[in-house]
Amino acid sequence: MNIQEIRAQFPILHQEVNGKPLIYFDNAATTQKPLRVIEALQEYYQLHNANIHRGAHALADRSTGFFEDTRKVVQTFIHANEVEECIFTKGVTEGINLIAQTWGRKNLQAGDEVLITHMEHHSNIVPWQMICAEKGAILKVIPVLPNGELDLNKLDDLFSVRTKMVACVWASNALGTINPIEEIIQKAHAVGAVVLIDGAQAGSHIPINVQQLDIDFLVLSGHKLYGPTGVGVLYGKRALLEKMPPYQGGGEMIKEVSFEGTTYNEIPFKYEAGTPNIGDVIAFKYALEYVNQLGKDNIIAWENQLLNTFTKGVIGLNQTYGEDAIQLIGTAKNKVAVQSFLLKNKHPFDTGMMLDALGIAVRTGHHCTQPLMKRYEIEGTVRASFAFYNTLEEVETLLAALEKMLKRR
Repeated sequence: MNIQEIRAQFPILHQEVNGKPLIYFDNAATTQKPLRVIEALQEYYQLHNANIHRGAHALADRSTGFFEDTRKVVQTFIHANEVEECIFTKGVTEGINLIAQTWGRKNLQAGDEVLITHMEHHSNIVPWQMICAEKGAILKVIPVLPNGELDLNKLDDLFSVRTKMVACVWASNALGTINPIEEIIQKAHAVGAVVLIDGAQAGSHIPINVQQLDIDFLVLSGHKLYGPTGVGVLYGKRALLEKMPPYQGGGEMIKEVSFEGTTYNEIPFKYEAGTPNIGDVIAFKYALEYVNQLGKDNIIAWENQLLNTFTKGVIGLNQTYGEDAIQLIGTAKNKVAVQSFLLKNKHPFDTGMMLDALGIAVRTGHHCTQPLMKRYEIEGTVRASFAFYNTLEEVETLLAALEKMLKRR
């Protein structure tokens, strides 16, 4: 990949922050948008704006076609069996809540078990806590080893005939760990459980084939895939989606309404009540196509090089300034390009503010994984997360900034 040509497609990267060239290492929170995505959003509102599916005029027909084109690209991107299995949501959080409140409300009973991991984002904890409290189900947790990998030796003990749902993050937003979801899915299916995979971080880093992996439900967020905010995807197997009740009532999700009763629409429209986020869904298509154009294998290779350069640099700094000068949080063998760390005797927020003064954007805090932070007995971390438009020079600048902080302590 020609990184400079890629960077030219991202206007936001070419600015100064606090008098320094912007270095954007907060990609796990949200990725930046290529120019084609921005232009597509503008084009929609300038030339095509109309409500979809229900209009007979030219603009409505045109907008409907563009909207459904994105659904077809999503199907290809995740290798779904049918385009109807791809539902548009606001993002991963809404997708998980949809499953918890529809599948969960219909299928969970008192004493049933929902299995999650210790590294889940709050959006894959709280919805299950809510439905478990309502149904009298039990929430169980797969523990995390000190290096940030799941303790797979505990899996067999945690699974039982009462396990009905396994909700698991594919790649941790706080640690970068890539979980062995194929093994987890196989064990879950062996006891008759359904599996929901949180693909928020996986979407931009890992090839996805829902059929090959036999995934039951998958959720993605557009804004973590170089697309607009407020757009997400819920994939579900047709057999599961058809048996679930609707999530919301209103227009689009119905076939016929009377005061005596309502018949619901077919999937995916059954779960897309009301006017959707039309412009952003249309623009999302171009983000997915951009990722496909670059190629996931090329993206993985470059991002691994960025991550390895940073990790080796930190090890080098620790050799100079003491083994505990910079503590790496999450050292799993299989990772996406996310690395959390702590500088000795410095609060994560202070480290983040000092880096921001140098134009370097990182994320600080608990990263919506408070139980995970508690497991490590820390308040939070500094998190650097890399994307294909980042450069080795930017990584070296971050390492140089950290060394300056170590010298001053």
